[in-house]
Amino acid sequence: MRAAIMSLDGPDAVIRALASQGYLADDRIAQVVFLADRLDKPVLVEGPAGVGKTELAKAFAAATGRRLIRLQCYEGLDESKALYEWNYRKQLLRLQADQGRKWVDLEGDIFAEDFLLTRPLLEAIRSEQPVVLLIDEVDRVEVETEALLLEVLSDFQVSIPELGTIVATSQPAVFLTSNNTRELSEALKRRCLFLHIGYPSIERETQILLGRVPDLDGILADRIARLVAGIRAQPVRKPPSVSESVDWARTLIALGVGALDDQTVADTLHVLLKYQTDIERVRDGLGDAAAQ
Repeated sequence: MRAAIMSLDGPDAVIRALASQGYLADDRIAQVVFLADRLDKPVLVEGPAGVGKTELAKAFAAATGRRLIRLQCYEGLDESKALYEWNYRKQLLRLQADQGRKWVDLEGDIFAEDFLLTRPLLEAIRSEQPVVLLIDEVDRVEVETEALLLEVLSDFQVSIPELGTIVATSQPAVFLTSNNTRELSEALKRRCLFLHIGYPSIERETQILLGRVPDLDGILADRIARLVAGIRAQPVRKPPSVSESVDWARTLIALGVGALDDQTVADTLHVLLKYQTDIERVRDGLGDAAAQ
């Protein structure tokens, strides 16, 4: 069913492959990705925003040489935006050009490939080459759209009344991400391998910072990781994500900061935190955060 472009012969190979794309995977992430690849199972990746869920799918696609097809989920997403729709304007032009023909003769012409607009789900199924299908922030769609996703992921085929059933010739590798803003259905979870990605340890975040921020030295990277971990331990409205800690490190490098003091931290908290109440709370407890 699936023709892999790059063979991943074990979790260690996954770690190396993802590392080649700048993604530092731990043993748990590597095992789930390996099993998903070997068992042809979708991966449901849950966790806070900004911890690398989407980047995991991107890194896997790049590491295995597959094209990434992304379906960004949002409230109101329906079949016409996720699966396919017909090019009604083009169909109307054809009807206007052939006004003398009977409908029974026209129907087969206007409901043909030339008038079909493929969306991410259908594009992934129709691809002749292996692809990675990223269904991003699946928890933002309504239950009805989730049922549509479930139907597609169950059999990797789509039924188009006018064209028939389209079956995947090469099963895509599927990653679904969720920020856990609502509970997903048991049916969807049952069909996926589950992976939770939380905030990294201080040591791992230090490695991420060193890998993502040129010219960052180890001492400053460790200091940043410890401060961020301390801030996350406070009752802030939105704890800083890994991507925000990377942005903070880049900010400090751009400002020429070689060592962090309380004043520098206070002056640059707006890069790390997104709510004024959080900034004020951390400033008030800066000594406690720095001691973490």
